[in-house]
Parts: sequence; C-alpha cells; structure tokens
Amino acid sequence: MAIRHYWSMAAAAVGFRLVLVLFGGDLHLASRPEVSTPLTSIRRLAEGYWLKQASMSPYSGSMYHGSPLLLSVLGPLTNKSLIFVAVDFIAAMLIRATGRKLQIARNRSLKSLDLTEAVSNSVNVSAGDIASLIYLWNPWAIVTCVGSCTSPVENLMVVIIIYGACSRLAPLAAFGYVMATHLSLYPAILIVPIILLLGYGPDTPPTKVFRLKNSNASKTDVSYDEKSSSSRDVRQFSWKPVLHFTLWLLFWSSYVLLLSSIILNKVGGLQEMFKKYFFAEVFDFFRSFFLIVFNMNIIFMVLPLAIRLKHRPCFLAFVYTGIVAMLKSYPSVGDSALYLGLLGLFANELAEMHFTFFLFFGYIGVSLLSPVMHNLWIWRGTGNANFYFATGLAYTCLQTVLVIESSA
Repeated sequence: MAIRHYWSMAAAAVGFRLVLVLFGGDLHLASRPEVSTPLTSIRRLAEGYWLKQASMSPYSGSMYHGSPLLLSVLGPLTNKSLIFVAVDFIAAMLIRATGRKLQIARNRSLKSLDLTEAVSNSVNVSAGDIASLIYLWNPWAIVTCVGSCTSPVENLMVVIIIYGACSRLAPLAAFGYVMATHLSLYPAILIVPIILLLGYGPDTPPTKVFRLKNSNASKTDVSYDEKSSSSRDVRQFSWKPVLHFTLWLLFWSSYVLLLSSIILNKVGGLQEMFKKYFFAEVFDFFRSFFLIVFNMNIIFMVLPLAIRLKHRPCFLAFVYTGIVAMLKSYPSVGDSALYLGLLGLFANELAEMHFTFFLFFGYIGVSLLSPVMHNLWIWRGTGNANFYFATGLAYTCLQTVLVIESSA
C-alpha cells in the first residue's frame, strides 16, 4: 500500500534542502568534523582543483586525497551546492524503486508457498516509500547535503549498485560498483551481495522452506504438475548475469583508469594517484596497524554474514553498509544516513525489532551532544578530547546494537 501524499512529502524535503542551501550559509556545516571528513571535504576538493588548474599535482602535500574524477566532475561546481540536492533526490528515487522490486519478489515467494491469502490481506505500507522518505527527511542526510561534501555522491553510487543488482541490470550494477570503489575502497565488500542478487534474485525465504513444501507435497496426493511447479520454486543460481556483470566490470574499470590517467597526465599519471590517493591516508609508521584495525575487522565479517544471509542479499548489503559506517577510517553522518535509508526497505519485517525506543532517542542524544562536546573541547577549552570521544563511542555502540538487532 502506497503512502498517501508521498510526492508532497518528497517535494517538501527537496524544498527544505533548497532553502538551507540558499539561505543557510551561516550554519558552517562544511567545517563540522561529523559532516565533512578529509576524504569528503568540498573545500579540500576545491584546493585540489586549483592545484590541478595550476598544473601542479592535486595530491601534493596533504590537502586532497579524493578521486581524480571528482576533480574534473565536481571541481568546477564547488560553488554550486544545488547539485547535491539533485544527487540526494536521485538516490531516494532509486531506493524507492529498489523497495518495489523487493516487494514484488516477496509477494511472488508468498504465492509460491501457497500463501495467497496472506498476500491479498496484507496491509503493509510500501517499504520503498518509507525508505525513500527516511532518506530524504533524515537530518544526517540533510546536513550532509547542505554541508556540500562528497558523501551524497558516494551514497548514490552504492544505491546504484543495489538497484542495478536487484533489477539484474549488469551494466548499471557494474558502473555503480566501479565508481563506488573508486571513490572509497570500502564498498568493495558489496561484491558478495551483488553476485547473490544477480545469481539468485532479490530477497526470498530460505531454500529450506521451499524444500519443506516439496517434501510435504510428495507425501500428499497432489498432481505431477503441482509437484513440478513446487520444485521450480527453489531458486537455482544463474551464472549468466554474473558473467555479464564481470565483463561490464572490466570495461568500466578500464574506462575509469583511462580517464584518471588522462586527468593526471601532466602531474605523474596513475602512479601519482596510487601513491598519494590510496596510500596517503595514514602515516607510514602506523600504516600496517591501521590497515589491520580498520580493514581486517570488516573482512572477517564478510564470509560469516554471507553464509547466514545468503537468501537475503539485499538485506546483506544493508548490513555491510552498516558495518562499514562503524569501522571505516573516516566515518561521517553521511554513512549513517545511507544505511538508515536502506533500513527502511525492511520496515515491515523489522516492525517488532527490539530497542527501537532506545536507538531512536540514543541517535537524537548523540546528534545533539556531539557538537556541544566538540565546542567545549576545541573552542571553550572547558573540556578535553575524552568528552568528544565519549560521544563517538556511544555513537558506535548505537550502530552496533542496530545492526545486531536487525540481523537477529
């Protein structure tokens, strides 16, 4: 069931963003560490663009560590924040379309299990509408958009991956995956849910449910046609869309590397990008330690979660984005805005999730306390770094509880 006045609420969210972008210059959100990080700062991107225009390496010094493609695409548009409003709206519409794909797959699975009455009597609100409105009205998504950082672009690429894989559009999924991993390496773990989505299709009940139905059907007096239709309900992995995705992945990867080489041709080419874009985020002395702490923890969780949630690849993608938001080296509220929007895709299944009251007001409390503690530490001088660290620790704990409870 669709949400009434959906387009009015979506237009109001876009209008609210436009008002803040045009008249909210005094908010100074671009300087907030919760909103803008060294990897997503639009100010650093403007500095890198200026260096590139001056025929200097944009990675000289320690100012810019972003993608070379962003220098050419967003570099001339650093003073035009309206582009981020459009990016957020496109991401919300793709989330809505993904929710509809999941709803169609869910209804088809229920019908194949002879639960047509449950489908006809279902009064669940459209999860795609809920998810898109959550993303549009999420305060963290709004401040990220108004703060003019590149997080909305990264979120859009991740949403393109999920939508393309759910729709089995291999070229679109490959494009989103290449761009997302080019902007940030962390979305690389989404290759697991992409393969599952392309091979099996969107989320359905576990295979053992269909096999149990087939075993019950074999014990009862049913026709051969009904038994054969029941056996066809068990999904078989299809390698054709996966191979199609792989070919497009190679094509887009080559194309992106070629463009990056052309952009950086005057300042060292791809060697400059790999030397100072991918490996300049930490000091050399601590590089091995940070690689293990921030990256190996994420890698260790990929395989167990994939085994546990292989029948729900879209939900698996949500869990992966939540884990990345917790453990990435430069987290921001834009990362949380993404996985909270994806969480809305499963609003009907998670309607009875525990600790929702605690999580809701915990997120509100952390959002209000974080700028206060930062102000006491940096500007007032009446606090210390432990004040700000405590809010960050509480923020991480809330994310951990949310991911665990949603996956339970």
